[in-house]
Amino acid sequence: MNATLDDPGFGLYVHWPFCAAKCPYCDFNSHVRHQPVDQPRFAAALAREMATIRQRTGPRRLDSIFLGGGTPSLMEPATVGAVLEAAASNWEMPAAIEITMEANPSSVEAERFRGYRDAGVNRVSLGVQALNDTDLRFLGRLHNVEAALGAIRLARDIFPRMSFDLIYARPGQTPEAWAAELREAIGHAADHLSLYQLTIEEGTPFFSLHAAGKLSVPDQETAAALYEITQEVTAAQGLPAYEISNHARPGAESRHNLIYWRYGEYAGVGPGAHGRFISEGKRKVTFTEKSPERWRDLVETQGHGVVGGETLTRSEEADELLLMGLRLSEGIDLVRYEALAGKPLPAKRISDLRDDGLVEPLGNSRLRATPAGMAVLDAVVADLAR
Repeated sequence: MNATLDDPGFGLYVHWPFCAAKCPYCDFNSHVRHQPVDQPRFAAALAREMATIRQRTGPRRLDSIFLGGGTPSLMEPATVGAVLEAAASNWEMPAAIEITMEANPSSVEAERFRGYRDAGVNRVSLGVQALNDTDLRFLGRLHNVEAALGAIRLARDIFPRMSFDLIYARPGQTPEAWAAELREAIGHAADHLSLYQLTIEEGTPFFSLHAAGKLSVPDQETAAALYEITQEVTAAQGLPAYEISNHARPGAESRHNLIYWRYGEYAGVGPGAHGRFISEGKRKVTFTEKSPERWRDLVETQGHGVVGGETLTRSEEADELLLMGLRLSEGIDLVRYEALAGKPLPAKRISDLRDDGLVEPLGNSRLRATPAGMAVLDAVVADLAR
């Protein structure tokens, strides 16, 4: 049984922190190692941390597993198999579970696709990012367009489900050029695309270049036009947005990410992983040590690498439900919000946002952001959560 609106589900996130190179826009917990990683040792640490977290979550049925990073496709298939076996030994793993793996579309990693499928992966998410070689070099990617398209074809042949990512609002990118690239991408896609605006994140090389005036990105008006074109082209081609940056044919949405956005529960294992799950009747937040080697050493000595966390109040849960749920085209359940917050969302604020064309009711008990509201979602959420 898949997760639903009424039962958002329970997932497992596994973080593999290693990359072949650090992309200049990336602020994720990813690390380059110039010596081979001891994969059996890290797989054993992941298994041990799962066993510890299982003591806190209790027996649960997994609706999805997501292998993220970093670059999980740097793992050997045997490592992936060991990680999935550990998950199955700690939680119920139904036959219909979605198991997603992030992968880079380099030819070396694509050669392992059949091994990943044999290990149990049934959905792959490829980090393509652009469909021209100039922009791929600018983004620091190690593949070219030819390799990306080859990996897409191979993934479509091997995995039941496949998605790939693109980054837009790149320097000098016009709405016309993006529309053409997007139509080309949809022609290669199976049933899901993730489309992200380039953001300049503090602590990245792009941030330093931007601060020095050596990197310019599209202005706010152009970025808004690029976002609008994204929505129009994908909807016209049968991959409408179901979340602010994710597009799918109906029924092909990422089940794992829906767990996040519907405010379900998930365990997080691996360096820098976060978890949010009910334990002893309260929603707990966990986060682990970010340094891969320090995390591994912690797990080996104490059974886990968790270095912090908190127990959320009902009010904090309501705020998170609002923050996550309004990203979805299906919006949020107002009854669930009120049950968590102990009070309804302010009718006056909803009315004002409706008058401004930023939110709209969906049926009798749901509220969602309009396309105009999605473009300024942070402001909408902040207004409702005041």
